[in-house]
Amino acid sequence: MRIDFLGATGTVTGSKYLLTHEGRRLLVDCGLFQGLKQLRLRNWDALPVDPASIDAVFLTHAHMDHSGFVPRLVQLGFKGKVYCSAATRELCALLLPDSGRLQEEDADFANRHGHSRHKPALPLYTEQDARVALKRFEVVPFGQECAPWPGWSCLLQRAGHILGAGSLRVGWGGASSILFSGDLGRSDDLVMRPPEVAAPADYVVVEATYGDRRHPPADPLTELASVINRTAARGGVVLIPAFAVGRAQTLLHCIQLLKQARRIPDLPVYLNSPMAADATRIFRKHLDEHRLSAEQCARMQGETIIVNTIEESRRLNTLGFPSIIVSASGMASGGRVLHHLKAYAPNAKNTVLFAGFQAAGTRGAAMVAGVDAVKIHGAYVPVRAEVANLETLSAHADRGELLAWLSAQRAPRRVFVTHGEPVAADALRLAIEERHGWPCTVPDYRESREL
Repeated sequence: MRIDFLGATGTVTGSKYLLTHEGRRLLVDCGLFQGLKQLRLRNWDALPVDPASIDAVFLTHAHMDHSGFVPRLVQLGFKGKVYCSAATRELCALLLPDSGRLQEEDADFANRHGHSRHKPALPLYTEQDARVALKRFEVVPFGQECAPWPGWSCLLQRAGHILGAGSLRVGWGGASSILFSGDLGRSDDLVMRPPEVAAPADYVVVEATYGDRRHPPADPLTELASVINRTAARGGVVLIPAFAVGRAQTLLHCIQLLKQARRIPDLPVYLNSPMAADATRIFRKHLDEHRLSAEQCARMQGETIIVNTIEESRRLNTLGFPSIIVSASGMASGGRVLHHLKAYAPNAKNTVLFAGFQAAGTRGAAMVAGVDAVKIHGAYVPVRAEVANLETLSAHADRGELLAWLSAQRAPRRVFVTHGEPVAADALRLAIEERHGWPCTVPDYRESREL
């Protein structure tokens, strides 16, 4: 077996791991590169193998950095199946067409306003490309071993993090195996259930988003209440860039709890992401994966003002009273939230509140670092609003939780640390070697290893 690391090396985006054995190829995850421009340009690079030679794709979960390249792969000639959990299939049916549509809109905007060096600017793929790719998806139940073809086996186990997220164990030849953590959730997440103990494997590929630190011990509800209360006291708007799947639902649930306990004023809460509203409805179909009851899911949506049309979205930019706006995307890398940032970031009475890891090169990372202005739609927008980041609401396991999850393994032959920025990945490598004495590697981009 050979593994090629085609993404999520030195970065937290672009997850792709190609397994090749006896003429068969399986791609584990098929994500978009995001953040820094030199990373985003990789989305346009030719793959080291012909996409038509890849027999199947297996997704650990639906986030774009793990699934967002699938339409492009199909566009380039991939003809196999895309295996995933039921919730991942449902979420990808929302996320992938939306991604294609946004790329088309961004290309059109760039062409009309001359913001691109490319003449014309083109989308990586279109909404229609995404809908064509969704026809290749096939659902695999959690906990049931499947065989994509003779001699190979795949076992998906719950990883927490978001709906449908799993850790994937791939076996071959009846004797060897490799385990991919996917993105691991937290043991005490307010919404998602904790990751399951994974079946032992000969090799492990583990994420390292928070490999160099632990989450703050502070109570996320207390921190969130503090931000909302001081912003409301200034007469300002709390703008929360949030991933439509996972973070948006957690935030709505937290706001609901704070209102019920009368720890914050009864401010209007706007969810400016039709996709997030659809994802919230999907939560009601998968109650076994999270801690919320059907009643809580219904109340979470019923007490939120859903913003659907572009006209409604534009009206949010002129709110003259304390309010909360939750809008995608979580790192302010695109979508409707950019228009809200242009409206609210220049005013010191407002707050821009992030809720989790901000990848290098994103507007979110720049704003959390304290920049005075961010570039949006070709022009710089001053940042005078308060900027905060509640990492206590992160959906990723921290250093301690990653090490605890690994402790269930029985001395793998080697651990590969991926999906982390360089300092975080190397810190986790060192911690694994010191705690367990296992051989551990932080692979480079497009590095190959024989297993």
